[in-house]
Amino acid sequence: MTFVLENISLSVGQETVIDDVSLTLDQGSMSVLLGPTLSGKTTLMRLMAGLDRPTTGRLIEGGVDVTNVAVRRRSVAMVYQQFVNYPSLTVYENIASPLRVAGVGRAEIETRVMEAARLLRLDNLLQRLPTQLSGGQQQRTAIARALVKRAKLVLLDEPLANLDYKLREELREELPRIFAETGAVLVYATTEPTEALLLGGTTITLHEGRVSQVGPTARVYRRPENIEAARVFSDPPLNELVIEKRGPLVTSESGRNLPLVGALTRLPDGVYRLGFRADAVAIGDGKSQGFNFPGEVKVTELSGSESFVHVDVGVGVWVCLAPGVHEWQPGAQVEARVDANRVFVFDSSGGLATTPFIAQTA
Repeated sequence: MTFVLENISLSVGQETVIDDVSLTLDQGSMSVLLGPTLSGKTTLMRLMAGLDRPTTGRLIEGGVDVTNVAVRRRSVAMVYQQFVNYPSLTVYENIASPLRVAGVGRAEIETRVMEAARLLRLDNLLQRLPTQLSGGQQQRTAIARALVKRAKLVLLDEPLANLDYKLREELREELPRIFAETGAVLVYATTEPTEALLLGGTTITLHEGRVSQVGPTARVYRRPENIEAARVFSDPPLNELVIEKRGPLVTSESGRNLPLVGALTRLPDGVYRLGFRADAVAIGDGKSQGFNFPGEVKVTELSGSESFVHVDVGVGVWVCLAPGVHEWQPGAQVEARVDANRVFVFDSSGGLATTPFIAQTA
């Protein structure tokens, strides 16, 4: 079954919440819907599920227009970040509930429920009520209920956010495989670029209700087609710098002269916006081909094997990645060095003007 969104838009009053989204999702595929909070991920999923109706456009499931088909008449399962379970039913009955509604036989219900329970480590909790479970256990119950339906369209809206780290890592590997085996179209929404990279598949970047890019996850990460896709797929946030190139002269928005190196060498004259992730900026590293900006440390974040250093360089605060644990104090004077071979260059319309050298061979 192929699921198609054809020019889907949703307006609420004068505000356009989802703007002209067109997607084709193939049977057995997994798509990661990546976007920040309030980008429209949940709204788009509700439209796909049939819980809301689009203002314009069509939803086509297996060649059939289902835009106005009630959700109860469609083969769809959806799991929200905020789990929803029936408080008066045991875990077993919560998982089995969609099968009972569908008239599935008792033996088949038993088989499906036990399979899902084992996968999600709920087999010793089946007789408990939701109020007797932790938040993570309740979320796993909601996921199990979606799994047993064997729906053609499965929508997971940040479903692992309430789980502990180890189980979250395990399910990231298991869920795409399991749902793919059912032949379902799987759409997984997340705000985290790292999670999108771990899941793989196809990534759809979403910003303010508009799809900015669709493609294999690694390709979208390495070659964002526009600055919005690059911003969505960067954590920490994308560092940015406006430059102007005139002949061999390159100047920053603050009037600082920059060397004509790396990605900048391939540009015609004009005004551009550079985008570069934290791992393209080092502190006091003179080895890479690039350009230096003196700045003042605002804060240092330690994350185990590396440190993220926020540096005010006069044209904004950049986040720099320093391997190892460092404790630069606020106010410390440092140099942020940008690797010009790892810079994305965007034109005045926000489109990608040239890819980094490292992306061309990736």
